[in-house]
Formats: sequence, structure tokens, C-alpha cells
Amino acid sequence: MLLKTLTFSTLSILFTLICIGGYVSASGVGLSCPDWPLCPAGLVPLEDFIIEYFHRTIAAITGLMVIVTMMFILKSKQTPKGMKIASLIAGSAVISQITLGAFVIIERLHAHLVTLHLGIGIILFSMSIIVTLYAWKIPEKQKSIPRMQNKST
Repeated sequence: MLLKTLTFSTLSILFTLICIGGYVSASGVGLSCPDWPLCPAGLVPLEDFIIEYFHRTIAAITGLMVIVTMMFILKSKQTPKGMKIASLIAGSAVISQITLGAFVIIERLHAHLVTLHLGIGIILFSMSIIVTLYAWKIPEKQKSIPRMQNKST
């Protein structure tokens, strides 16, 4: 049950992040916070940077959740090989996304970098879907219920 909850939560926050990222891109506020990783005010978001700051905060939480999910899957003896591979790809993709996100800001939203950022995001989301589907296919351990035996006299 924990694995199902963890993978679905990770997938959900990742979907939320993609929606927020789309808003950041479409609204043109991608460079409202021109420094990376923090905005000019540091940890305290100013009103001018709130959308981009929110995107980066959700991205940090999402990255942490993807890595924790990957570690949990890799340590589990119950998870199949395909699930482990998908989680490794997702973990690699999230590290790439964080690195690429920094370059996107440093290079002032260069079109090729933004497109690559989206492409890796799609790979990350796809791998997270695969991991979640695997988690829902793993049978839960069933507790054995002792049966009452009929005692004939």
C-alpha cells in the first residue's frame, strides 16, 4: 500500500509541476526570477517572483519525491526489474531536469534548452506513469487468517 501511495503521489505532484511549468512558460514569467537557484531576495519570495518561486519550490519537492521513490523501489525485493529500470530512468531524468532548469535560466530561456527541458519532462512523466502502473500490479501481502477447524466429537 505504501508503494502505491508513494508512486501515485509522486506522479500527481509531477503532473502539477508540469501544469505550473506550462503556465510559467505561457505567461512569460520564466525570467521574472533571473537568478538560480534562489530569487534575488533569497528564500523569501517577493511578489514579483512568486510564480517562478512557486514553480521552483514545487520542482524541488517533486525532485525529492522522485529520488525517494526510486530509492524505495530499488531497495524493495518485491519490485520487478522493469519497474526498477523505469525508476532509474525517472531518477536520471529528474537530475537532468534540475541541471537543465539552471541552464535555461542562465542562458535566458534559449529556445533549444526550453524544448529539451520539455522533452526530458515528458520522459520523466512517462517513466513515472510506468512506475505507478507497476506499483498497482504488485499484489499486496495477504495476511493469513487462521481457519477454524471443525472438531468432530
